[in-house]
Amino acid sequence: LTYYTPEYAPKDTDTLAAFRVTPQPGVPPEEAGAAVAAESSTGTWTTVWTDGLTSLDRYKGRCYHIEPVAGEENQYICYVAYPLDLFEEGSVTNMFTSIVGNVFGFKALRALRLEDL
Repeated sequence: LTYYTPEYAPKDTDTLAAFRVTPQPGVPPEEAGAAVAAESSTGTWTTVWTDGLTSLDRYKGRCYHIEPVAGEENQYICYVAYPLDLFEEGSVTNMFTSIVGNVFGFKALRALRLEDL
């Protein structure tokens, strides 16, 4: 799965997030943005035999835009779109657990902050 998709146009039903990302030295911003999208959606799902029955592409987060933070060295705003089907209906807890759960301990990033949701 490719999680950096600059050609993706967010849908009205997508949940949009903006993360301030500081990649580790040597990690390009596209890789960092893709890592955030993956870690906060389907990138940590375990592969099982039923994967053949479901298209993970339908549920993945997509980093669709990256822009440098003005006046800050090696900091970027990474915009990620999450399909509504990724989350349990009516569960804000499920949504926040997925988006801001274990992604903040990701080794490819020196720093990460959720700026907007």
